[in-house]
Amino acid sequence: MNEEKIARINELYHKSKNEGLSPEEAEEQQELRKEYIASVRNNLKGQLDSITIVNPDGTSRNLGKEHEKRKLPFGKF
Repeated sequence: MNEEKIARINELYHKSKNEGLSPEEAEEQQELRKEYIASVRNNLKGQLDSITIVNPDGTSRNLGKEHEKRKLPFGKF
């Protein structure tokens, strides 16, 4: 998600609070919000997949690989 789209989300939000949105603008706002949420989820998933826990005995566990093995969809812990 680029800065222009985030700025557009904010612009539509402020317009909705001040004067209201046309049906086309409301639809655009919903689509941009969905794209933003998907972007945040993908970024979070990437961060979580890269977490490795090192145990006191020196062994390590990659949580991303463990999560992958359980085959749960993202967000269903």
